[in-house]
Amino acid sequence: MAPLRLDRDEARRIAVRAQLLDAARPTGLLPVVERLTFLQLDPTAAVAPSADLVAWSRLGAGYEPADLLRAVERDRTLFEHRAMVRPMADLGLYLAEMAAWPEEQRRREWLRANESFRRYVLDLLRDSGPLLSRDVPDRSVVPWPSTGWTNNRNVTQMLEFLAARREIAISGRVGRQRLWDLAERVYPAGTPVVPAAEALRRRDERRLRSLGVARASVVGEAGEPAVVEGTSGVWRVDSEAVGRPFAGRTVLLSPFDRLVHDRKRAWELFGFEYHLEMYVPKAKRRWGYFALPVLHHDELVGKVDATADRKASVLRVHAVHGDVPFNADSAKAVRAELEALASWLGLREIEHTRG
Repeated sequence: MAPLRLDRDEARRIAVRAQLLDAARPTGLLPVVERLTFLQLDPTAAVAPSADLVAWSRLGAGYEPADLLRAVERDRTLFEHRAMVRPMADLGLYLAEMAAWPEEQRRREWLRANESFRRYVLDLLRDSGPLLSRDVPDRSVVPWPSTGWTNNRNVTQMLEFLAARREIAISGRVGRQRLWDLAERVYPAGTPVVPAAEALRRRDERRLRSLGVARASVVGEAGEPAVVEGTSGVWRVDSEAVGRPFAGRTVLLSPFDRLVHDRKRAWELFGFEYHLEMYVPKAKRRWGYFALPVLHHDELVGKVDATADRKASVLRVHAVHGDVPFNADSAKAVRAELEALASWLGLREIEHTRG
């Protein structure tokens, strides 16, 4: 089959539509997560937690962070697993992977050495769950060895490992801390296990639908092969997304947003350069600690360096970096989006400062 030929304008519009960032806003949180396939959880909240920013950028003022908590904790339409929130309807696509975990010998050996600790945690949760990690005593026989921050964090590692293999699950949160419980009390009973090869194929298909156009290294053989003007190599494209009409809008994105998360793809399709500078010394930052990429219709046109000062009820805009010169329309649209962001955050005013 000859690859489809796309110009970069069409490829960008396919990508923007696929991520629900065009003018046709979705109607609720669950459809958003179903299309994106997940929301990534990250503790950084210079403006707002990334998962909430991603949802707000799609849904607008109608989205509230409590919606996400309710979907995970009460409605069980979403589940949290390994720092991602996914649709509960997709659980079966991950069960075979959970059953095969861990493949790494070091983890298998540590679990084997701490079998009594494992049984103790399961019994404790059965009798007293859900619990925070601090409520679980460390009864490890062999400490977890690491040269990093996980060294000797035995309770955390045990909980993470038991969740990875679907013995326990995250039932909710208290602030930023996770509540752990037996998986059987969180996940629906009787969820069918999709065989591993079929699960991978379906996950690739869903991932491509959420991205619109991507490399095979990301989506496997899903979709159709395509050549994008001005780029090298072959892409994979969701053929159903080709040739559809496009109407855009202006959006402030989380640095973790999947439209920009693959920095190479963002450069190839949008000519957009971006690096997350949280861990870069302040004097060496180009764009800011948690700079928000700016999407204007089908172009990524700049970054906004902003922080939310909740105590003062101010959205502090330290800088607006234009990758291309803003015209009157894009400048007005960015101002309006900043006002919308401040309003959604419940902040009374916007203050422009040099930081």
